[in-house]
Amino acid sequence: MENESKTPEPEILVGLDIGTTKIACFVGQRNEHGKIEILGYGKSDSVGVTRGVVSNIERTVSSIKLAVQAAEENSGIEIKVVNVGIAGQHIKSLQHRGMITRENLDDEIRQSDINNLVEDMRRLVMPPGAQILHVLPQEFTVDSEPGIKDPVGMSGVRLEANFHIITGDIAAARNIYKCISKAGLEIDQLVLEPLASSSSVLTEEEKEAGIALVDIGGGTTDIAIFQDGIIRHTAVIPFGGKVISSDISKGCNIMSKQAEKLKCKFGSALAQEMSTNELVCIPGLTGRKPKEISLRNLASIIEARMVEIIEHVHYEIKASGLGDQLIGGIVVTGGGSQLRHITQLFQYHTGLDCRVGYPNEHLQESPTETNIPSFSTGVGLVIRGSEESLRNESNNQSEPTQRKERRNLMEDFKKNIKEWFEKEEENQH
Repeated sequence: MENESKTPEPEILVGLDIGTTKIACFVGQRNEHGKIEILGYGKSDSVGVTRGVVSNIERTVSSIKLAVQAAEENSGIEIKVVNVGIAGQHIKSLQHRGMITRENLDDEIRQSDINNLVEDMRRLVMPPGAQILHVLPQEFTVDSEPGIKDPVGMSGVRLEANFHIITGDIAAARNIYKCISKAGLEIDQLVLEPLASSSSVLTEEEKEAGIALVDIGGGTTDIAIFQDGIIRHTAVIPFGGKVISSDISKGCNIMSKQAEKLKCKFGSALAQEMSTNELVCIPGLTGRKPKEISLRNLASIIEARMVEIIEHVHYEIKASGLGDQLIGGIVVTGGGSQLRHITQLFQYHTGLDCRVGYPNEHLQESPTETNIPSFSTGVGLVIRGSEESLRNESNNQSEPTQRKERRNLMEDFKKNIKEWFEKEEENQH
């Protein structure tokens, strides 16, 4: 019945977060007030992803199928097209300046002029094996008048802009495409994960004031820095929650599963906040004595690794050149942000205010079971899908060619990956 309706509200949006520890699938739709409603979700353990990058295709495919099936059962909706996140140490960002000279001075600047500028940026020559994922305009300059956020409607001959360009490894994108294709799904958008997380946890006010989003996942820690409502810097650090669990496993001489449970249940990022006489008992292997572990020792192992991650984050904040302009400070999200006393440790080492980010921005009502930091990316992917479809709708109404241009760029990108994928399949046979 929904398909027969002419209103755009029931459009189904799906976010698929392929993480190092879990694969989560979220189904949502935009209601008449422009807010997103989460209709259902599903998750499964991720067994084929290492540090944010697909390392075993078959295992990842079966994990994706489990998560999608759970989301379909939970929401009662069949899933065919998904917005997928991409992360990993291969993600790089660079700044570039572009310029176009317009022939007709009488015509005002249109969205199509901005699209031509963006398209020019997508033609930049990349190092071998790299692919442009996002071209994000910063400020525009019209006829030497700088600092313009939205030049549409202005008159001018020369249109310039600074761009934040995010690139990723072609092989990593190709592997994601393979996994989605083998799971019987299609990709609508491939989105950088910190961009997705920022859509679900940051307010517009925070982005305007200046803020650093730190998403501590299982395999990577993603950073996105905003100022004046514009993304200024992105980075991916190859450390996350799994490294902390590994440290606990080695430091306490226990199994990885036990280390993970210990971290989630009793973990703290500040050793001094834990009492020395608090102990937790871990059952020993068959026929061996149980092991007693001091919660203070556990916290010191976690703190040591967290300090290292925070130092990397602080370095990236300083590298962005905005360290003293972040009025909003830091928002920490992702599974790693659920450690106790994490905000105090961030404040102590960076000198910036810090809060934990929950994925409830732009949502009608956030269901309690999905309103946890580790679901920020998945919920954010649904929101990004909604923003893109809204943009396409408005562009389609104002300028029919514009939607085609945007679509063509994405189609070319997906077509390229599909061709590589098919060639590789032929080579294997």
